[in-house]
Amino acid sequence: MAKRSQKKMKTNPAGKKKLSEQQGNKSRSTADASDKALVKFDPLQRYLMEISRYDLLTREEEVALAKRVREHGDSDAAYTMVTSNLRLVVKIALEFQRVWMQNLLDLIQEGNIGLMQAVKKFDPYKNVKFSYYASFWIKAYILKFIMDNWRLVKIGTTQGQRKLFFKLKKEKQKLIDQGFDPKPKLLSERLGVSEREVVDMDQRLDGWDVSLDAPLKDDSDTERIEFLSTEAESAEETVAKKEMRVLLHNKIEEFRKNMTPREIEIFDQRIFSDSPLTLQEIGDRYGISRERVRQVEKNIIKKMRTFFKNEIPDFQSYTEADVSD
Repeated sequence: MAKRSQKKMKTNPAGKKKLSEQQGNKSRSTADASDKALVKFDPLQRYLMEISRYDLLTREEEVALAKRVREHGDSDAAYTMVTSNLRLVVKIALEFQRVWMQNLLDLIQEGNIGLMQAVKKFDPYKNVKFSYYASFWIKAYILKFIMDNWRLVKIGTTQGQRKLFFKLKKEKQKLIDQGFDPKPKLLSERLGVSEREVVDMDQRLDGWDVSLDAPLKDDSDTERIEFLSTEAESAEETVAKKEMRVLLHNKIEEFRKNMTPREIEIFDQRIFSDSPLTLQEIGDRYGISRERVRQVEKNIIKKMRTFFKNEIPDFQSYTEADVSD
């Protein structure tokens, strides 16, 4: 009895070891399953699996559904037409991915909107295959999305610019493959646009958006926006112009003291008046000809310029700035 007990006790460690190995294997299997469950979820693959459930339509089914949509506004028929052509959107979106190079689902989403527009506009009586017609709507929506989101600053706002945006890089690569130097003149001839448009679009595509609030250097607190010129006047310019106006006003009062009564009237009624009298009206007052009034006016202006040049040292530079503005 004692021997059997000892033997039984000796076999227990082996049994425990086997049990622990089984438990270990079970734990590893559970861990492996957990690892598999933690694989990153791929929304694109999930979407492709979803749309693969919808059957493609025959030409007869396509026409029959399109007639129901056009004549009766049948939403169920429209839904069937859209879902059966979702794979067409994916195919076209993949063609644009080399340009977009970001989330393909963004392009697919925009293409789906274009597909829905195609269903609304499609005319089944024109003997055109729906997939061919829809492809134009899908491409148009995808291309517009790319143009609107390529940069923070839009680079293609007209139909011509969008067309150029899509074709420029492709045409440049084609010329390089053929052994030509893709210069603007050659590209403009091949694409049917001006050289200026080619150069502008090429510069936009090669450049990158830069935040104006970003520092000029990594170790600097100075922002880029501080170096931009502005059309608004600075505080210094505003003060300088105000001081000049006051100075001119005072000098004009001094200049008037040296004029005759007739010159003062011509000065007030012709030169400095918002509603100047005509040469004839002033001539009638003093019994002189229009030409004489013109000569007197010209003489006053000449003397006034000379007076200001003598009294105001920087008057000449001030008047030149006004002329250039």
